[in-house]
Amino acid sequence: MGGALTRYRVIAWIVGVALVVLVLIGMPLKYFFDSPTVVAVVGTAHGWLYMIYLALTFDLSRRVDWPLKRMLLVMLAGTVPFVSFYAERKVSHWLAAPQHSRAPEPVTTP
Repeated sequence: MGGALTRYRVIAWIVGVALVVLVLIGMPLKYFFDSPTVVAVVGTAHGWLYMIYLALTFDLSRRVDWPLKRMLLVMLAGTVPFVSFYAERKVSHWLAAPQHSRAPEPVTTP
């Protein structure tokens, strides 16, 4: 699972940065300054990277046996600016938590 988590974390950051650049830099340049170059380049890159993000998220979710709803929500995180960063941290915390807590000690009576 370690390799799958690392791959997911890397692609989540790359997709997140690409989306932030697209929305905060590319879109204003396109609509306010009539310069669509950043949108064309970064938008295309984000589209391809998002498909890789989906595949790696699916791979990770199958390895750790997530419910379908969790997998879909993490997948959607790559479509909203800044949310992929939040999702990456949440996923890291979910997977860092112990899977099985220790059973409580039985109580004995004297």
